[in-house]
Amino acid sequence: MNKWLEYLDIESEVEDYEKIHLAIEKDLIFRGTNLWILVFAIVVASVGLNMNSTAVIIGAMLISPLMGPINGLGYSIATYDFTLFRKALKNLLFAVVAGLTASAAYFLISPVSTAHSELLARTSPTIYDVLIALFGGLAGILATVSRQKGNVIPGVAIATALMPPLCTAGYGLASLQFYYFFGAMYLFTINTVFIGLSAVAMSQFLKFPLRTIIEPKQKKRVNSLISAIIIITTIPSIYLGYQLVQKERFIENASRFTRAIGILEGSYLMRQEVNPERKLVTLVYGGNLLTPDQKLFLNHTASLFSIDSTALNIQQGFSVNENNKVEEDLFNSEINRLSLRLKTQQDSIRNMQILGQQLYLELNALYPNIASSSFAESYVYSDPNNKAVRMALIYITLREKGLTDEQKEQVSEWLKKRLNTSAIKVVYDS
Repeated sequence: MNKWLEYLDIESEVEDYEKIHLAIEKDLIFRGTNLWILVFAIVVASVGLNMNSTAVIIGAMLISPLMGPINGLGYSIATYDFTLFRKALKNLLFAVVAGLTASAAYFLISPVSTAHSELLARTSPTIYDVLIALFGGLAGILATVSRQKGNVIPGVAIATALMPPLCTAGYGLASLQFYYFFGAMYLFTINTVFIGLSAVAMSQFLKFPLRTIIEPKQKKRVNSLISAIIIITTIPSIYLGYQLVQKERFIENASRFTRAIGILEGSYLMRQEVNPERKLVTLVYGGNLLTPDQKLFLNHTASLFSIDSTALNIQQGFSVNENNKVEEDLFNSEINRLSLRLKTQQDSIRNMQILGQQLYLELNALYPNIASSSFAESYVYSDPNNKAVRMALIYITLREKGLTDEQKEQVSEWLKKRLNTSAIKVVYDS
């Protein structure tokens, strides 16, 4: 047991306390080089958000110096060094103001003002962001106080994503869209609070020496204040996380529902739209007019997939009247759309045929005892609540001599590499 515990020991790798204190104090300062690096990183992150480029955003996070004052806040609280706490808080607020100013200035002059997915992703933080910040912060402070630093700090900067929410808030200010500003600042607050909390917890766990003599009453007030900040920060994220889960569940249920009601006695589902925000499923049917019984059937089927009947918006794209004439309000557009879908499906089948022929020629060249082969793709269903798993199916007919077990294993491994998937099923027939 002692030998196993040695692998978990971190106290033996902790740097000298005085060196840790000096390093944390040094990383607080935003002046000269650090300040310009922050401004450059903010501009790079703003460009990445503006152009919806994940790679550029990651690059900005790698050069961001924002972790310093946040770690300083946690460390100073744990050691009750109120002088260091005031300095860390002052520098963090200065960094936030500088970041908001730089990002807002960029978005004011940028000709591209569309809110892309990278911007939108940072306006609705959830409980999952709390967990990311907490465990990312633990990794960050541990790397700071350890002699084995490695490359953890850049990784924590990426995981906790301190820069993008600050830039998104700047976008909200520049465009006067305060939904973006407050949502992004809430995400930045979550990251700040829980990275700081991680620093507090790790500093106390490693028994860092107190830098100030503190009265028990004052210590109790500090701990109560920390608890209040944690609760105030966490509660909204739990609610937003619950909403996110509900939306994902609604989307999944709606997807399963629409797959089940594609054809209704001469009526065909041509288009469906799922709006998780409004909890609304829009169904557009073509063909015969839907009867009241068919609409009742749709409402009943929706309830089987946990979708309320009030969430259904049933529309008739085009229909056949008593004289068998087609109403043409949406007919032409729907026919064009269906034709395009059919062409796409035909191209997919044609490509699968070509791939199947190539597979046979290559397999036969490697193993002449393979007489023929067929190739198809299908879906495997194992649980009503789980998504289907895509599977490649290969049916191989062997000549009289056949293949050994070892050769069959080689064929399977070759097919996995050739098709770039491990989800394959090979069936042999003599």
